Amino acid sequence: MHRERVSENVFWFQSEVYAQVTAGVIVGPQWAVVIDTLALPEETLTMREFIEHELGVQVRYVINTHYHADHTWGNCFFPGATVISHAMCREYLANEGVQSLESSQRQNASLRQVKIVLPHLTFASGEMTLRVGKKNLILSQTAGHSADGISVLVEEDRVLFAGDVFMPLPYVVDGDIDDMLTSIKRIGRMGLENIIQGHGDIILRGEIDAAVRENLNYLNNIKKIVKGAAKRKNVEEFLEEVTIEECGKSRVHLGGLAETLHRRNLRMLHRQLNNE
Repeated sequence: MHRERVSENVFWFQSEVYAQVTAGVIVGPQWAVVIDTLALPEETLTMREFIEHELGVQVRYVINTHYHADHTWGNCFFPGATVISHAMCREYLANEGVQSLESSQRQNASLRQVKIVLPHLTFASGEMTLRVGKKNLILSQTAGHSADGISVLVEEDRVLFAGDVFMPLPYVVDGDIDDMLTSIKRIGRMGLENIIQGHGDIILRGEIDAAVRENLNYLNNIKKIVKGAAKRKNVEEFLEEVTIEECGKSRVHLGGLAETLHRRNLRMLHRQLNNE
């Protein structure tokens, strides 16, 4: 697992095991706030060990940016912590999380110690704020990757934990492309120092404008291509031939997963346009 200090009392963690998924912690004088957990128990427990023994504080809050397993299944490893999320995140975890976990546990023995912990504190609209020492955290909805997506701004440092609405390759299979376009445009106007992506590396201040433009360009390109493909006889075959590079991205992102995610984006948009 990679670890880096982003700013004073703000740390970032990145998985070496699963899709470069990320998490974070903001440390106060007496307790800490974790933002998302990592995909496998061993990495979440390593993160907790660092917080408790290296930083010397307990975790009081865990914020889930959305309900997907690689960001929430580690909730159970912070017993006693209050879990915060959007209201829809709690609903999705309650409705889908247990069944999904049971299926995954049959295939992966390392997940047998995982239990679904539903968020205790939620919000459905507007913003929620949380004070951690001298840091003010602003939680706000950033849908697109999923309907329940939120981001967490460390206001004083202008550091945004964006969740999966911002990734090296935008991924909209469980979300809505227009919502994602709106969220990314908003992020681009926030005057940030760093963007912590839900997967991938930290985006630095000098890289943010280009990253925003590239993600918006990719989404607009796939939207245009899929709409244009509707007039063709063999739509599925045509879409399978549309390369990620044609749409403005590289297949090397996310350790080579980008090509697979790109294909899923195209298929999902096609199904949506045809109301399938």
